[in-house]
Amino acid sequence: MGLDGWRRLLRPAHSVPQTRWSADAPLTFKPRWHTLIALFAGLWLFGTGEAMFIAAGLGVSPWTVLAQGISMQLGWSVGFATFVVSVSVLLLWIPLKEVPGFGTLSNAVLIAIAIDVMTPLLIPPEDSVIRYLQLIIGVVLIGVGSGFYLTANLGPGPRDGLMTGLHRLTQKPIGWVRVGLEITVLCAGWLLGGTVGVGTVVFALGVGYAVALSLSLVKRFGATKLS
Repeated sequence: MGLDGWRRLLRPAHSVPQTRWSADAPLTFKPRWHTLIALFAGLWLFGTGEAMFIAAGLGVSPWTVLAQGISMQLGWSVGFATFVVSVSVLLLWIPLKEVPGFGTLSNAVLIAIAIDVMTPLLIPPEDSVIRYLQLIIGVVLIGVGSGFYLTANLGPGPRDGLMTGLHRLTQKPIGWVRVGLEITVLCAGWLLGGTVGVGTVVFALGVGYAVALSLSLVKRFGATKLS
């Protein structure tokens, strides 16, 4: 592969591509087996990436800051607090008239389980270099996980549906809506005792590119018709 080929390969995607494992309809509750594999693998990788941030102890994503804060106040695990937050967000879908899919419900359950299972297995490193490396690996895993989960096409995650619902209701730019949500939950989580730090900044700056790059790679290697 030449230089131009690598540039095309590493160019971030601007939309979610259709793949050989994508569901034909996002609201189907009888997906094909390879769609389920992509969905479950993606969600588990996403949760493992979040666990990498938690174990590094340098700050986590805004929604996990909220889950951490709730877990500290109520004595829950971070995974269970994440599940409760997801269910609460889904309840907000009702007045917004958003419709959940199989992937939406799987998102709420599987990411929470992955966080609780994987976090204890990741021993917090004492070497600061390894901790920062752990953050980078976490971003990569979240990006790859998102690439598989999103292309399964089985419905948006709870937070994504809240974003699109508020965007439709308020008619505000979707970017503003997402930033407003992230800032709100970050401040709430921080006030409750969640960890805000350099990891939060790394997540904010890196996750968008990681997801877009992952979608680009998925488009290249998982397309319905390879070129």
